[in-house]
Amino acid sequence: MKPSKQAPDAVEKKVIPIAGEPRVRRLGRTWQLLILMLCAFQSVRSQDITDPIELSLKDALEMAIRTNQDARKARLDIENSAYQIDEVRSRALPQVSGNGNITYNPILQKSALPGDMLGQPGKVLLVAFGQKWLSTAGITLSQNLFDQSILTGLKAAKGSREYYELSGELAEEQVIELVATAYYNVLVQRQKIRVIDSSITNTQKSEAIIKGLYANGLGKQIDVDRIAVSLANLESQKQQLQNAVTMMENQLKYFMGVDIRRRFQIPDMAIPEILPDMLESQARPDISQRTEYQVLKKQEELLNYQKQAYKAEYYPSLSLSGNYNYQGIGNTFPVFKGASGGVNWFDYSSIGATLRIPIFNGWATRSRIRQADVSIRRLQEDIEKTSLSLDMAFENAKAQMNSSIVILNSQRRNAALAKKTYQNTLNNYNQGLAYLTDLLQAENAEIDAQNNYSTALLDYKLAEIQLLKSQGKLKSLLN
Repeated sequence: MKPSKQAPDAVEKKVIPIAGEPRVRRLGRTWQLLILMLCAFQSVRSQDITDPIELSLKDALEMAIRTNQDARKARLDIENSAYQIDEVRSRALPQVSGNGNITYNPILQKSALPGDMLGQPGKVLLVAFGQKWLSTAGITLSQNLFDQSILTGLKAAKGSREYYELSGELAEEQVIELVATAYYNVLVQRQKIRVIDSSITNTQKSEAIIKGLYANGLGKQIDVDRIAVSLANLESQKQQLQNAVTMMENQLKYFMGVDIRRRFQIPDMAIPEILPDMLESQARPDISQRTEYQVLKKQEELLNYQKQAYKAEYYPSLSLSGNYNYQGIGNTFPVFKGASGGVNWFDYSSIGATLRIPIFNGWATRSRIRQADVSIRRLQEDIEKTSLSLDMAFENAKAQMNSSIVILNSQRRNAALAKKTYQNTLNNYNQGLAYLTDLLQAENAEIDAQNNYSTALLDYKLAEIQLLKSQGKLKSLLN
């Protein structure tokens, strides 16, 4: 057997059928080819999921807007609003319908007639009227000439589309806020891991030195144990941070609306380049330009349309209708038969206009109008509350931004000082001028300072997101 030489021929035969080959065998080869193609497709799809993709903040936000389920649902609502407009518009267009029926009367109803009519005075005669079979086909047309509710409904439908468009923008802004926050959380946690890695490397170097001193009789066993405990604690902290990063990355993927199995490579943040200055006095942003405010104002507009629709019930309505029918009757099945077959066919039609004038409905319309008015006033309270909330959010975001800038700059200096202190303590320890306890304390102080700096950096980026949100500029993160 020589499978290695026969394999190319076998593959070639799957692609090019041999003349005269049995049909069953050719079908078998076709199915094998389809299975191979399916396996290849699954392999490519799996590769798309597992291969890491470099993901910047802008890429993450753009992908989230495309794939996040809430953003996609908002776009579906916008699409559906166009169909709602078409539905309302259809009420102003002619309504045309066709009809047809066929009826068989096995027993005809009889009517009582006086016998005097048929030369039998004093008797009552029961006479059957009609035919056994009745068939009708026709077409009906109706057209609204005036209906105030249709005009109001068209305005409301267009307003609904604008409402869904604003809701879509609000959904995108909420997605941007969630994704940006999760993205910075991942970056800061990874920065903390780098701090721990650096500390582990330095501690391992110190451990090697201490073990060497102890082996030469110049060190103590307690120093070896202390450095081992410190190293184990650092490894434990690193494992906790790695687990936190994994969960935060999964949360980021969830907010983006992508498969949790997808792998992303997030580039490191250029921390030295982040040197924020205090904010200058900023004017209060125009609340009317905030999406949240515009959504509520559009809701108020829609409620006013609803109120107008209820008022339209007081208006008269005028419609035009017409129909044309063709009918056949006989004692035999009437379809495809004429007078020679015992079936008589005739047509008839009518045209009419209907005027409907509301007079009294038990004050139902008045009650609906008053309910709509209450709903409008309730919404106006929400609008006023939202205005205050947006003002407060801007002032708080501005204050938090300035506070986070002060803390960030302070923690940057503190981290640099802690690093310098650790290096000096390490040099002193290597020269026998400091104790191991001093070295471990300086190392822990440096880790705490670096982590505090990372936390301050996260607080600064989150405050930046909130400030952009309060200014209605979240989408500037896409630039």
